Amino acid sequence: MPQYKVAHIHERGQDMIIVPLDSSFGNRISEDQQAMIAELQMRSASAGLAGTVVPVWEGGGGRMYFIAPTPWRPFFESVNLQWVAMNLNKNLSW
Repeated sequence: MPQYKVAHIHERGQDMIIVPLDSSFGNRISEDQQAMIAELQMRSASAGLAGTVVPVWEGGGGRMYFIAPTPWRPFFESVNLQWVAMNLNKNLSW
């Protein structure tokens, strides 16, 4: 049964569901990444979490990579995986 710890936050007027994933996520083809995001979005909604799923992962050298709406890029460029870890506050499982 998959289980993910997520950071469900309200930032800059937006509800965000930040999901730390394994670094291998960055090596997947775009279609696989989008399918995973869609699954996490559906599971988040089913769990009563409002907001948009943003996957984050270690990209090497301590750099955090993410897939987020363009207007959110400055926010995600200003935080790191340690910040995400400190804000994990919900669990998703199925």
